[in-house]
Amino acid sequence: MKQKGAVVPDVMVSAGVGGLYGEKASGPVMDFSYVGIDAILEQMRRKAMKQGFELNIMVVGQSGLGKSTLMNTLFKSKVSRKSVLATAQEKIPKTIEIKSISHDIEEKGVRMKLTVIDTPGFGDQINNENCWQPIMKFINDQYEAYLQEEININRKKRIPDSRVHCCIYFIPPTGHCLRPLDVEFMRRLSKVVNIVPVIAKADTLTLEERDFFKKKIREELRANGIDVYPQKEFDEDAEDRMINEKIREMIPFAVVGSDQEYQVNGRRLLGRKTKWGTIEVENIAHCEFAYLRDLLIRTHMQNIKDITSSIHYEMYRVRRLNENNTVVAHANGIPEHHLVAHEM
Repeated sequence: MKQKGAVVPDVMVSAGVGGLYGEKASGPVMDFSYVGIDAILEQMRRKAMKQGFELNIMVVGQSGLGKSTLMNTLFKSKVSRKSVLATAQEKIPKTIEIKSISHDIEEKGVRMKLTVIDTPGFGDQINNENCWQPIMKFINDQYEAYLQEEININRKKRIPDSRVHCCIYFIPPTGHCLRPLDVEFMRRLSKVVNIVPVIAKADTLTLEERDFFKKKIREELRANGIDVYPQKEFDEDAEDRMINEKIREMIPFAVVGSDQEYQVNGRRLLGRKTKWGTIEVENIAHCEFAYLRDLLIRTHMQNIKDITSSIHYEMYRVRRLNENNTVVAHANGIPEHHLVAHEM
């Protein structure tokens, strides 16, 4: 701040004085009022770069919808379980299995531990009643493992995060409406995990069929009270609401996956070759894969993780701790109505 009558030079030069990390202050300090609070962003960036990031994605859908291919397309590498642990002929399991595989990915100095969780056997049986239960149990088991680490007296400095951050749900491209299985799964699982629905193999639909199907699915999601990601109630401000509203209008994303490269007009691209031409995976005129990739990786990855931690995990944590308090109170002979009154 300038005082009345004080003479303050426009440029302050600190000659020969070294900085915090030993660098020489060779240039003038232009702004006398500068404190340096904004440097916290660089400190946070450096810390995050050292620690790296974790992302756990679950893929759910019946066999043959291109789940493995889409994951490989998203990360432009062989990250799916089938790609890494390929067998001669994988049989459809009689019950739902939960299988995960982790990879360390690095891009431009940023390290990320990616875990892809697959659910072979989902929706492949004649009777698919309650087939969502093993998946719900797996998600809750990861919350429980994190909770147990958190409440340890000597807990780790950094707790390993195996919580499912996002579940990509693959809808078969029927062009008509959601199946009862789709509705039941998303209705139940949307309460415990971020669900992003996609129409698989969207190149099997015409543009008119695709638009009709997307509209029909949005209507059914609303009618059944299914809140998929990004959830309207978690919009932080007007800017968030405006961005997320555009995404909500596009859901479900009609996607095409491919890990095959082709040359088209001198350009290398991922696509699917047909008699009529090449379907370009990252071309928004051909499919909506680019919108899905941007949502999951480029624009909303941190928000997806934040909602998992502050909303879904927090709800589980509160419920479990309340259950424990109730059990302890009963063991000590405290009547239940006293406990309820105390909690209120």
